[in-house]
Amino acid sequence: MRPALTHSILVTPPFHDIDLMEVVWHGHYVKYFELARSALLASFDYDYPGMRASGYAWPVVDLAVRYSRPARFGQPLRVTATIVEWENRLKVSYRIHDAASGALLTKGATTQVAVNVASGEMCYVSPDVLFEKLGVPKP
Repeated sequence: MRPALTHSILVTPPFHDIDLMEVVWHGHYVKYFELARSALLASFDYDYPGMRASGYAWPVVDLAVRYSRPARFGQPLRVTATIVEWENRLKVSYRIHDAASGALLTKGATTQVAVNVASGEMCYVSPDVLFEKLGVPKP
């Protein structure tokens, strides 16, 4: 059985994430995405140290964010990361909801590509180790 390719974390924005408009500064949402993505990858035993140990770096090459409603200081948030593509790149979608009401606040996506650490060359197909860690068949 294939494992779920999704993981959620709870984040409570601290005071230092708030801007002069008294909402979470737009750049911090990317940090919340990263926290959820890191937890998701760790759930497959393929976090960033594991990626490097397997011989691959996975830089983010694309980022998209859509802000619907602002998050505020101290507001509990549920940040969900879901792997939606893995064959030629690693694409992760994100949803940030108010943890109490379930209201969608922000959504986004990142795209990462495998880079062979030894050669510095980008891979045009995801390496076998990713399929093994995700528990999905290679096409």
